[in-house]
Amino acid sequence: MMQTAADSAASPLTRQSFWTEGGSLWLPPQESTTAHEIDAIFYFILYASIILTLLVTAAMVYFVWKYRRKSHADRPVDVHESKWLELSWIVVPTLLVLVVFFWGFRAYVSTSIPPTDAITINVKAQKWAWSFAYQNGAAPIPNEIWVPVGTPVRLEMTSQDVLHSFFVPEFRIKHDVIPNRYSYVWFEAPREGTYQVLCTEYCGTAHSAMGARIHVVSRGAYYDILRTGPPGAGPMAPVDLGEKVYTQYNCQTCHSIDGSAGVGPSWQGIWGQPRPGSEQGVVDDAYITQAIYAPQAYIVPGYENGNMPAYDGQLDETQVAGVAAYIRELSGAATEADTTVPSGDGAASDSTATQ
Repeated sequence: MMQTAADSAASPLTRQSFWTEGGSLWLPPQESTTAHEIDAIFYFILYASIILTLLVTAAMVYFVWKYRRKSHADRPVDVHESKWLELSWIVVPTLLVLVVFFWGFRAYVSTSIPPTDAITINVKAQKWAWSFAYQNGAAPIPNEIWVPVGTPVRLEMTSQDVLHSFFVPEFRIKHDVIPNRYSYVWFEAPREGTYQVLCTEYCGTAHSAMGARIHVVSRGAYYDILRTGPPGAGPMAPVDLGEKVYTQYNCQTCHSIDGSAGVGPSWQGIWGQPRPGSEQGVVDDAYITQAIYAPQAYIVPGYENGNMPAYDGQLDETQVAGVAAYIRELSGAATEADTTVPSGDGAASDSTATQ
């Protein structure tokens, strides 16, 4: 069973001292096997900086007081160089920089090269959502992933549009996700829990809303999810499926459902209306399918800078039909079939279930 917020608050882990894995004023708790290496470097730099700042400030105050001008008769005298003093402010900083460099490089290597038994998960970034895919042929899962506790996990990441950055504070992993290239990072979580994924590279209007969650679960629960799909992947009414897609894929960052203006056109009341700026066609299933799979084929006037990504290969036909049903409901045109949970082979379901 996954650790709840209350369990975390009561855990002895949170009562440890500020330089241990329990977290501190500076850093959240350590929740990966390599986090301690990153924290050790951070605290070394922090404490060294504090000590040097105090020493330099104390020396400056002392010299200002000791060599202050005591009378108008005081005259400055020539100060001769000190080779030992000059060597000290060259050698000591150089040694500190070398220590940080080699220590940091070792930590970088350890967090970049995964163990040979690591499982691989594909990660795709796009404005403004993450999608995760297991390597078993299942459809990608938007903004959530489940991984087994105590198991190395290798992330193979790429971007569909612009530069993003994948960051999990508790795991101490952060890596740029780049278009047309693959980047890699790995982690191993020793405890069950749920952890936030953040994008730390500014990527546009809804950058701050580009989050996801990593659920660390028991191995038994993980294999159950591989067989049956994530929670909530069962049959549902098309309208409910469409609303789920709207939320999971962060469609709300561009498209409102209350008629208010946004980066993209609102979904409220558009079903059956003439296509804006076009003398032919109305907003129907065909138009919505095209807008999702090939959004650049027709751009609504006034939204030329929206830059909506294509979801071809990410949303299947059932999910797209659910989006259409949801738009019909927002327009007051939903049918009985849109609000009814189908049965049998034609049941609408969240296709992120694994195969």
